Amino acid sequence: MLRHVVLFKFNPGVDWDDPRAQRAEVATRNHPQHIAEILSWECGRNSADRPIAYDFALCGTFSDADAVNRYLRHPDHVSGVDLWRAIATWVVVDYEVAA
Repeated sequence: MLRHVVLFKFNPGVDWDDPRAQRAEVATRNHPQHIAEILSWECGRNSADRPIAYDFALCGTFSDADAVNRYLRHPDHVSGVDLWRAIATWVVVDYEVAA
């Protein structure tokens, strides 16, 4: 199994009051309703008040690398990427976990 972790950092001038940020959050929270490859899904806003903190995180579990690749190409994921691309940068890590 693979864990897929993404940390989003808003671009300067963007915060949670921005409707674009709210749309990106909703799209990300709703991915499991549209993408069958997602086995588990957690995401949320940062609650830490530190300059190095990212603004939003997601953690998903997938059966294998092929499932992650199908998720990455899924139209619902692609539309979510477009929403985030307009307002943030991000870092990603995928790592193996025990089944």
